[in-house]
Amino acid sequence: MHSPDPGPLNDEGGGEQTRLPFVLMRGGTSKAVFLRGNMLPSDHHVRDAVILSLFGSPDPRQVDGLGGADLLTSKLAIIDPSTRSDADLDYTFAQVSITEPVVDYDINCGNISAAVGVFAVDEALIEVKEPITTVRIHNTNTGRILLADIPVVNGAAAVEGAYAIHGVPGTGAAIALDFSQTAGGITGALLPTGNEVDVLETAIGPVKATLVDLANLTVFFPASAVGMAGTEGPRQINDEQLEAVAAVKEAAAMLLDMAGDGLTPVPAIVSPPAPYTSYATGDQIASEDIDLVARVVGGRPAVLHKAYPGTVGACTGAAACIPGTTVHDATTQEREGEVRIGHASGVMPVQARVSRDGGVWRVDQAAYHRTARRLAEGTAFIRRSAIQAGATSR
Repeated sequence: MHSPDPGPLNDEGGGEQTRLPFVLMRGGTSKAVFLRGNMLPSDHHVRDAVILSLFGSPDPRQVDGLGGADLLTSKLAIIDPSTRSDADLDYTFAQVSITEPVVDYDINCGNISAAVGVFAVDEALIEVKEPITTVRIHNTNTGRILLADIPVVNGAAAVEGAYAIHGVPGTGAAIALDFSQTAGGITGALLPTGNEVDVLETAIGPVKATLVDLANLTVFFPASAVGMAGTEGPRQINDEQLEAVAAVKEAAAMLLDMAGDGLTPVPAIVSPPAPYTSYATGDQIASEDIDLVARVVGGRPAVLHKAYPGTVGACTGAAACIPGTTVHDATTQEREGEVRIGHASGVMPVQARVSRDGGVWRVDQAAYHRTARRLAEGTAFIRRSAIQAGATSR
């Protein structure tokens, strides 16, 4: 199973549009367009102009492109040959803004990472083995290696299976993802400040928070600090609360000497187990079925996630195992080797283990399961005027 034969983006020929081969894949609770890196312009201004045109951004409906008009479906995976001897391929993730002319590369997506493994198998980018093919993925956003165990049937990535994810209809073949090797990808340390908890001086006052750099750089803080119960759904968060979350995120970025207008540190809001209604299904989530409640706010414009990012799930699981963190403090029902995260659409189990090495925390496991599958493949049409506009913006 292969995507259409690539051809040069700036191909010669008539017409006001040029062709761009793509594959559309679902990974976990997200969808992404997959492109080969050699199909995109090397100049980053032109590249981003092409990507925005491909997705139909900026436009709240993304009606003139492939974007799904949702934070979870306006995503891009760029696949290249590996630049490292310990990886099978390079994967660059891009979050494409829906309403702003911005493409963000300072973040990874754990859900789409599962689809990267499936893509590698189906495109024969690696030697395929049954029943499981392990794909070593170099995520260029963080400069770290993550591992994806892909079930294989008859030489292709398995689709059918019994594994269910809250936020995705039906079941599928379970893909195991392990992010334990990604610690310190952005800052160089699992705990960037060296502390289990820091007090951030924010526009809303002092806020106790924990900064963790695993899979994605994340700032964890109590829901009460931003006037939330913690069990809110995507439609239950108000502008004042969003502004408070933004204030915490900006203070965390300032502490790390980072720009405050990026997508990281990802703001994650934590609270002890409590019952709530699943946004995806309307089912009741019981407090005894989870170990903590967590919500993530992100994107452009910032919204409360309808599910839970896989990368932040791995980060949450590890943080829950470290005494003194805000995540550990919210985790009142500890289970050996597993942390059950109650998110807006249901429950995400994460297998997590940490240890201390010379007084420094080390992540031994930060793994979870997703399902993924190929949805479509074909040719997109990019306006030549968009390419020209990108060239003139340099």
